[in-house]
Amino acid sequence: MGEMRVHDKQFEPYISAEKIADRIKEIAGKLNKDYTGRKPLFIAILNGSFMFAADLFKELAIDAEICFIKLASYKGTKSTGHVITAIGLDMDLFGRDVVIVEDIVDTGKTLSEFLPQLHHQQPASLKIVALLHKPEATVFPITIDYLGFSIPNKFVVGYGLDYDGLGRNIPEIFKLIE
Repeated sequence: MGEMRVHDKQFEPYISAEKIADRIKEIAGKLNKDYTGRKPLFIAILNGSFMFAADLFKELAIDAEICFIKLASYKGTKSTGHVITAIGLDMDLFGRDVVIVEDIVDTGKTLSEFLPQLHHQQPASLKIVALLHKPEATVFPITIDYLGFSIPNKFVVGYGLDYDGLGRNIPEIFKLIE
């Protein structure tokens, strides 16, 4: 695929579908090994992670469950500031091995606000798998236990990632031409 336009911007190919698939197989291999006999619960964060979560899940050879949640941020009281709510999280996490599935971690803000809520439910373990990480953009340090690709602080679309709603259906990842 050559260059592509999404809304008013031009993008160029960045990470191919093959490279993504190969990396997912590697991550799944590690997860299969680390979670043998443990039946982890994967929590995929919508909207961005839907393709990554589906492809990753297909490569798992272990018993595992998956649920999809949406994180909504709203202004709480003065003392709480922004409050993150997980819409769709109806599983009991107590004593479970939990794996968060994210498409991309940039500032780390959302996860840093959401993780304490998960820890509060006392899972046996809590790990993060992310397809992409922008270390340069990270303000709130998050430990990514299983990472697809570290990328520069560039704007990317495709493979579940959007630009104002469009571009999620592109099977590979494109980056903005600046």
